[in-house]
Amino acid sequence: MSTPLADEFGLVLFSTARTWRTKLDQRLRPLGLSQGKWRTLMHLSRGGDQLTQKEIAEHMGIEEPTLVGLLNRLEADGWIKREESPNDRRCKIVHLQRRSKSVLDEIFSAAHELRDEVLEEVSSADLATCMRVLKQVRAKAEAAESTSKTTRNVTKMKRAA
Repeated sequence: MSTPLADEFGLVLFSTARTWRTKLDQRLRPLGLSQGKWRTLMHLSRGGDQLTQKEIAEHMGIEEPTLVGLLNRLEADGWIKREESPNDRRCKIVHLQRRSKSVLDEIFSAAHELRDEVLEEVSSADLATCMRVLKQVRAKAEAAESTSKTTRNVTKMKRAA
């Protein structure tokens, strides 16, 4: 499906996400939080204090070594604490510290304020359509990624045999 709109889709999607993060980053910079730090804290807050470093990296779409640097800084600042997993000593579970609650409230407040500003003139119907389409695209992309990983694993197993 190659149409002018379809050809532009990826660029618009990418630039919209980048602009959103940049605008939110500008609002959160006075709190002393880089984009990496506030994104990590947001993902942790949604993980229910049970996420491993590997899971956080996957949620954020970054490599584990990149995440480790972020976690080192967050831990040094007293926002998080890492502990060995009771199920697997090779894994670290990341826990939010009590002091992170107030900064998370500010992060989510700034995000909600930005959301309200940018969606101010978007109708509920348009927003519902946008959300439905984006969820459909994400599901399709995730299914394609899963299929691709399975194919690579089968190929590796055949080579090893």
